[in-house]
Amino acid sequence: MGATAKTLLLMAVLTGILGALGYLFLGGWAGLIFFLVIAGAMNLFAYWQSDKLALRMAGAREVTAEQAPRLHRIVDEVTSLSGLPKPRVYIVDNPSPNAFATGRNPRHAVVAATTGIMDLLDDRELRGVMAHEIGHVGNRDILIGSIAAVFAGAIMMVANIMQFRLLFGGRDNQGSGLLALVAIILAPIAAAMVQMAISRTREYQADRSGAQLTHDPDALADALEKLQRGATLRPMEVNPAAAHMFIVNPLAGFRGANFSNLFSTHPPTEERVKRLREMARRGVR
Repeated sequence: MGATAKTLLLMAVLTGILGALGYLFLGGWAGLIFFLVIAGAMNLFAYWQSDKLALRMAGAREVTAEQAPRLHRIVDEVTSLSGLPKPRVYIVDNPSPNAFATGRNPRHAVVAATTGIMDLLDDRELRGVMAHEIGHVGNRDILIGSIAAVFAGAIMMVANIMQFRLLFGGRDNQGSGLLALVAIILAPIAAAMVQMAISRTREYQADRSGAQLTHDPDALADALEKLQRGATLRPMEVNPAAAHMFIVNPLAGFRGANFSNLFSTHPPTEERVKRLREMARRGVR
């Protein structure tokens, strides 16, 4: 299954989970529709505000070409290959090597790099990373990720409300109460798994898009290997809600951060590198 089809399927699953909770919570189709409308309103908010929230959580600051000539030059090179508008350029003053992109669409996009990644990577590797981030922009992954996060957050919030309702005067119908209890337990877990799966799918796709943009899959593969080691040795203290934005998991070095693949925001770095090396071996352009 292609990345786009898989993403659409996973988004449909999230929508279905939220709709089912609405059906159970308010007792019918009206509840289902009401919850989907609320999710739509939340997504509108995420569409307009997600970039500002992401930059604030990461502690990023915008830099000019005079302040960061090397980074701007590389972003200029990659942008010229992509045909997209040049994104605004931000730097995060943090020794942990990482980077991310945000913005509601290509005309309002941002790419950000930590001071740690600037010190660690050479120009070729940094170009591969920026191509990956531009790939996210071109694939509209920031919007997709924001919508998935909103749906997952809404599902968890509704499950919590249902829990209080069940504990303090829920329905008398035993069957309905049991079904609600199952939903309260399983829905947030399923939502988190689906959200993480969407994030991993989009990372693979951005790897491919970036490698095709530069015609140099090995550059990104080399960068990912360095970044994984660097992020593990120097983890980045960021809000876990923002971890999925970064090219490698910024929390990888913290104790307890090695979750199972089902709950990981990022695909295994080894698998990403393997796919990129295979692209290079086959001469994919």
